[in-house]
Amino acid sequence: MNKNVIRSVTIIATLFSLLWLAGLGWAVGEYYAGKPDKIPQKSTISNVEKNKGLSIVTLGDSLTRGTGDETGKGYVGILMDEIKKKSKQEVQLTNLGIVGQRSNQLKKQVQQTEVQRQIQTADLILVTIGGNDLFRGGQGLEDFNTEEIVEIEKKYLENITSILQQIRGANNNATVFLIGLYNPFSDLEQGAEMSKVVRHWNYQSAEVSAAFPKIVFVPTFDLFELQVNDYLYSDKFHPNTEGYRLIAERVASLLTW
Repeated sequence: MNKNVIRSVTIIATLFSLLWLAGLGWAVGEYYAGKPDKIPQKSTISNVEKNKGLSIVTLGDSLTRGTGDETGKGYVGILMDEIKKKSKQEVQLTNLGIVGQRSNQLKKQVQQTEVQRQIQTADLILVTIGGNDLFRGGQGLEDFNTEEIVEIEKKYLENITSILQQIRGANNNATVFLIGLYNPFSDLEQGAEMSKVVRHWNYQSAEVSAAFPKIVFVPTFDLFELQVNDYLYSDKFHPNTEGYRLIAERVASLLTW
C-alpha cells in the first residue's frame, strides 16, 4: 500500500472520528439540556392550616349571659368587639352561659357530649362562676361569718377543680380565663366583712387555676370595690354596661392575639 492510500485512509478515519465525537457531544448536550441544574425539592405543605378564625367558648352564669347590660352585650360581647378589632380575624362565639348557674351545675354541664365538643375546638375559653354559690341571692350576707360559708367554699373549690380538669382534659391548647368575683355589697353595713370573704374566695380560686397550664385567673374585685354603685345594674347585683366594660377591658389586657 503506497503512501497516498495510507494518507487517504488516515484522513477519512480522522473525519469519521471527528463526526462521531461531534455526534456524541450533540447527543449528550441534548440529554442534559432538559435537566435542571439542581433536583427540585418537593413542594412543602405549611404546618399552619388555612386561617379558620378564632373559636371562643364562654361558660358560666348570668355574667356570661350579660344580665344587667342594657346594650345586651355584656362583657363577652364587648370583648368580642375588641378581639375582632385587634386580631383582624373572624371570631366564632359559642356562649353556653346559663343564668343562675352554680358550680355544681357547671360541673355537670361541661361533661355533656356537645359541650365537650365545643370545648375541644376552642382557642379561648372564658368562665364566670361562683357568684351564685357564694351570694345565693343575698343570703350570703346573713351567714358570711358562719361555718356554713366555709363549707360552701370547700364544695365550690372541689367543683371548680373538676370543671377545670374537664376543660383541660378536652383541650390542652386553649387559653382559659377564670374570671374572679367582685363584691356587689361592699357599700352595705356588712360589706367590709363580705369583702374579706370574697377576697379569700378569689385567692383560693386563683390557687386552683395556677395548678393547671394556660389557665389564668382574672381579678375583678378591685374594679368595683371603691365605686361599686357606679358599675351595678338597678338590681344592685349584676354589672351595668360600664361594669361589664371594666371586666372586658381587664380580660382584653391579658390577651396576646
